[in-house]
Amino acid sequence: MQKTQPKNIIQKIWDTHIVSSSPGFPDIFAIDLQLVHEVTSPQAFAELRDRNLSIHNPAGTIATIDHNVSTAKNRLFKDPKTDSEKQITTLRQNCQDFEVKLLDMESGMQGIVHVVGPEQGITQPGMTIVCGDSHTSTHGAFGAIAFGVGTTEVAHVMATGCILREKPKTMLVKFEGKMGKGITSKDLILKLIQQIGVGGATGHIIEYAGKAIQGLSMEERLTICNMSIECGARAGLVAPDQTTFDYIKGRTCAPTEQEWEAATSYWQSLRSDPDAEYDKVITVDIDGMAPVVTWGFNPAQSISIDQILPDTNDEIQKAYDYVKLSPGEKLEGTPIDYVFIGSCTNARIEDFRAAAKIMEGKQVADNVTAYVVPGSEQVLKECIAEGLDKIFEQAGAPMRNPGCSMCLAMNADKVPEGKRCASTSNRNFVGRQGKGSITHLMSPIMAAAAAIEGKIVDVRKYI
Repeated sequence: MQKTQPKNIIQKIWDTHIVSSSPGFPDIFAIDLQLVHEVTSPQAFAELRDRNLSIHNPAGTIATIDHNVSTAKNRLFKDPKTDSEKQITTLRQNCQDFEVKLLDMESGMQGIVHVVGPEQGITQPGMTIVCGDSHTSTHGAFGAIAFGVGTTEVAHVMATGCILREKPKTMLVKFEGKMGKGITSKDLILKLIQQIGVGGATGHIIEYAGKAIQGLSMEERLTICNMSIECGARAGLVAPDQTTFDYIKGRTCAPTEQEWEAATSYWQSLRSDPDAEYDKVITVDIDGMAPVVTWGFNPAQSISIDQILPDTNDEIQKAYDYVKLSPGEKLEGTPIDYVFIGSCTNARIEDFRAAAKIMEGKQVADNVTAYVVPGSEQVLKECIAEGLDKIFEQAGAPMRNPGCSMCLAMNADKVPEGKRCASTSNRNFVGRQGKGSITHLMSPIMAAAAAIEGKIVDVRKYI
């Protein structure tokens, strides 16, 4: 009897979704769920109209409004004739015409696409998921293969339910050690990116493992998987376990009680075999680590808060020139002008609970403008129910409405030129938060502490 070749979870999910495979050609790869937002979908819907095509699987297509939506209290745009409002109006019409479910404003379900999918129980283990957004890897926290696609590919998936993709390489990343005081999942993923660089996982899908990962909540795992793309990975995932199942159960789109046993039986099979091989294995030692903050203009340019900035060379001098810092300095004590707590990386209820704990009874520094932006209407509702909104408001950082907000300079929420922002988002690229803006990525508790002191500080003194 021929012995079955051991497989890792990535290979298992991939192989069960191959529609057709031919040597020398990409696989025709089946997609279970497509998530849609207002920015990368108009051209796709237009192509369907031009070619008189329908959507292959309307039930497997979910839309929301996030990138360009106003997060102001009254949800009004400063200029009603902006592209932002046009894109939102267009998405509403497209969803109506093609019978796509839209999680619109005031529905109680609107929010950032990578927040609403998990919280509604839409994202589930074993799925293949795409979206016209690079941080689709977030959904891999459930044991799914999820990745961003281009606008043309959005149309292809709509029309066929499939996509052309080369089978990826696989990488195992093991976090070894114990998470110390003030260390969050944001620090773990920043440390990995620092260790392997922005191209260290190019061409791979990552499986995150180790006791530290097993001990994380689902929301913490979502943060880890969200930033997989920042080290070059195609996607990242965590094998589903009881933590996963407990999170999904009872959510709006979760399997029913009658379906639950069959669903969990399948989900439990989505584990890497003991002897499974990977193309690359990386170990990240987290014992004794301090909170991590980026200093440059890519996510790998980071240091621990207790370290000094590294020596310069021709490659990184441009980063120093842009962020107006110098080697040998400490990041701790660097004045900041803005704080942003939000984005698809860190805008869930646990993030706001942690930030509120730091800010409770304190005041945002006079030199700081703080944006606290929930990832969804549901998260905002939870914050209000728990009184977190009052804590932020009393501190001088009132919560806004849900949206991508200050993560990217695509809406009214921007960091002005030359200003420095402590941000919980995922990218510190040149101009990412606004032309000439300077971004330092960090965890929600680090950002909360920076808001209080008006400078980058070590949050551990507050814990």
